[in-house]
Amino acid sequence: MRKLLASLALTMGAVGAAHADLEADADAAAGRELAQPCAACHGESGISPASSFPHLAGQQMSYTAKQIMDIRDGERLVPEMVGQVDDFSDQDAWDVAAFYAEQDANIGQSAPDELLIARGQELYRAGDMSKGIPSCAACHGPAGEGIHTAIYPALSGQFAEYTIATLQDFASGERANDPANMMGDIAAKMSDDDMAAVANYILGLH
Repeated sequence: MRKLLASLALTMGAVGAAHADLEADADAAAGRELAQPCAACHGESGISPASSFPHLAGQQMSYTAKQIMDIRDGERLVPEMVGQVDDFSDQDAWDVAAFYAEQDANIGQSAPDELLIARGQELYRAGDMSKGIPSCAACHGPAGEGIHTAIYPALSGQFAEYTIATLQDFASGERANDPANMMGDIAAKMSDDDMAAVANYILGLH
């Protein structure tokens, strides 16, 4: 937990210093134009039609901008995104992020499995100290809204399939663009059942 809090403090400071001007100049209207090709996978307003692609509507602006820049710079490998944002400037990334941040987030419905959702709620709200897993809510908020200043994403309403795949990628090290490998450390301690439980809980969280 101390590592988690320390990482949060460092990240918040870095984001504020590095991206304040880009965020202040973010133009959602320009972002809408730039995001038109994204609609095929992520939907016109960021509500994805397919569970293999994440919803972007209502996502924290700082998080979306970082992911676009990380993909562009090779810090995060997403095969479906190859070549899509190669020509984006940092400001383009923030403009697109501003557009999606203004859209209404998806409202999902959890699977009708009481035991699964109960375990997911436990992990999300309290973690599992016996495994060294901190609560998800500490960084992603009690309602899954995320923390803009720390680049911690909103999770509420996200596809369970996508969340599980993301946790698996962090656990395996295939994805490693999180601050101080924080998500890699956490996901590596989670079982497949833990991932399924918290992902299905998040789907219905709002």
